[in-house]
Amino acid sequence: MSATLGFKPFRFVALILTLLSSIWVSSTAYAQSTGWLQDPNHPPVMLRVMTTGQVDKEAKTIEAVLDVKLSGEWKTYWRSPGEGGVAPELDWSQSENIADIEWHWPVPAYYEQLGVMTLGYKHNVSFPITLRVEDFNQPVILRANLRLPSCTNICVITDYDVSLTLDPTDLTLDEDAAFLYTQGMSLTPKHNGMVEAQANYWDQANQTLTVKLTTNQKWEKPQILVDGDDVVDEYFAEPKIAYDGNDLYAKFKVSNWLGEADLAGKSITLTVSDASILSEVSTDISTTPLNMPSQTNFIWMVGFALLGGLILNIMPCVLPVLGMKLNSLLHSQDMAPRQIRLSFLASALGIITSFAILAGGLTLLKLGGNAIGWGIQFQNMWFIGFMVLVTLVFAINLLGLIEFRLPSGMNTWMATKGNNSHSGHFIQGMFATLLATPCSAPFLGTAVAYALGASYAEMWAIFIALGVGMSAPWLLFTAMPQLVKFLPKPGNWMNTVKTVFGVMMLITSLWLISLMKPFVGQMVSILAVIGVLLAVLIWIGLKHGKKVVIAILAVVTFAFGGGLIIGSLTADKWSTPIVDDLPWQKLDAEQIPELVAQGKTVFVDVTADWCITCKANKIGVILQNPVYDRLNAGEIVLMRGDWTTPSDSVTKYLQSNDRFGVPFNIVYGPKYPNGIPLPVILNSDVVMDAIKLAE
Repeated sequence: MSATLGFKPFRFVALILTLLSSIWVSSTAYAQSTGWLQDPNHPPVMLRVMTTGQVDKEAKTIEAVLDVKLSGEWKTYWRSPGEGGVAPELDWSQSENIADIEWHWPVPAYYEQLGVMTLGYKHNVSFPITLRVEDFNQPVILRANLRLPSCTNICVITDYDVSLTLDPTDLTLDEDAAFLYTQGMSLTPKHNGMVEAQANYWDQANQTLTVKLTTNQKWEKPQILVDGDDVVDEYFAEPKIAYDGNDLYAKFKVSNWLGEADLAGKSITLTVSDASILSEVSTDISTTPLNMPSQTNFIWMVGFALLGGLILNIMPCVLPVLGMKLNSLLHSQDMAPRQIRLSFLASALGIITSFAILAGGLTLLKLGGNAIGWGIQFQNMWFIGFMVLVTLVFAINLLGLIEFRLPSGMNTWMATKGNNSHSGHFIQGMFATLLATPCSAPFLGTAVAYALGASYAEMWAIFIALGVGMSAPWLLFTAMPQLVKFLPKPGNWMNTVKTVFGVMMLITSLWLISLMKPFVGQMVSILAVIGVLLAVLIWIGLKHGKKVVIAILAVVTFAFGGGLIIGSLTADKWSTPIVDDLPWQKLDAEQIPELVAQGKTVFVDVTADWCITCKANKIGVILQNPVYDRLNAGEIVLMRGDWTTPSDSVTKYLQSNDRFGVPFNIVYGPKYPNGIPLPVILNSDVVMDAIKLAE
């Protein structure tokens, strides 16, 4: 009996399919990363594509990240590269089972090269990518050509072959990729409603676009970018920005590669970033006029400058000069109104001229690419030495130790030309301005910060306004010379007033001498000259029998000043009645974010020895309770930036906070990692509240 094996076709087909499937699967290499890709002809750039392992089956999406490393000063570009450059491109047309790829773009930075402004990234950048899959049950094959431009002073465009095969149902979490993806997304603006485009205006004649944005957040250092599919041939220059409350206005100068731009009716995307804002908003361009309130803000700043200049008159830096002016006022009561008017006008012109000279000097420094700031001349030993000599001359003249007289021939010449006191009044005004520059006053810091960061024309206007504000009291007497009649009548009491203000001027000289401490190594000869001059002046004073008391006072005062100088040479620091024993560290701006990330609060004090307001803040607030105990409790990191002498790091830190002078105080903390800037003149409530908010 024989048995015959029956043929079963269904089992045979199943077997063949199983074999084919196993062969196909074994020939398919699944991976979650391409590994680092690098062109041997262009080694400064490396890149890789990784999947995070995170998927959304309902949306049929896979998270991935394009991680790019650029060596040195090499950079690559944003989706809209700016005035020059080429945007990166990804051609994925040869891919399989991919319906779409969405490339997410973190906020770029402005870079300038040979006068050309571009937008892009340096060093490292991680671009989040979303892969949209057609069939989640089938393998995903990414075959793409990535064209990545990279530039320094030359530009290189490199093509990279990107190949990655994925099993959407069998991905594992890659922590590194997930971190880079999350980091990139946190820096990528979204249409999240944080910012609303309220209005815009395209000015065809002037080729400018003005947009009005509003937010319920706080504007601090906003950056506004414009791009869109309708404006690929247009370049939007870095805008002029003004904001008031929740409203922001940005005005762009627009150019077109092909000629004149015409944006009417086109759609644009506005990318908005700030300390607490990251958003995108789309809008259509209108031709309805919209006035940007930059002039309004500028007018406010002019008002601040006028008020700040006026307040300078009562600051301790300027007060001694007022003694000289008071003396001239009292002697001018019998003068004709025209003479009174001209003398006061001369003082006002001296003040305004000094501010114009300051504006001119700052303009030259700015044109030369140098750091600029309010009071920077007090970082120069020769300026301080000159000011010491000038204050001494004014002091001994007020005290009557020496009567300075011009040669008789010059007196006769000046008498024929007019009142010979006008030049003296003019010099007094200039001198008052020079002494005012180490002082910060309410409104002054805001106006100066605006001026130093504004256009040259606006800077000049602000500084002239400061001069007008400071000279306002003298301009008042210029307009109404009859006011002199309401001053007290001359008498012996005037000698007492002159002596008081003379002593104040001597104290000013001592303060200036104390500022020479950082320049001791360079100032030996100047200190020797000043010492000889003081000795001669005291000898002359003693020789005048009527001035013995004043001469003795001068000896005692300068002996005290000499003691301060000797003390500064023999000790690291010398105290005031109040000792600054707080545990200050040297300002290290790069360390602040790390400290805040650790949950710490950081209090920064940027100061200078020549800054009167800084000393007032220290003695009156920082070294007084409750602020002193709070800062000394060991829970707050204290950092101090010293701007007494030029310091690139301190200057850059000030400018990074839109400040151009001292004092500057700011509190950082976990709740305010970007810091809470404090007002120029501190009080304990403001400091304590800022610390509490930042923690």
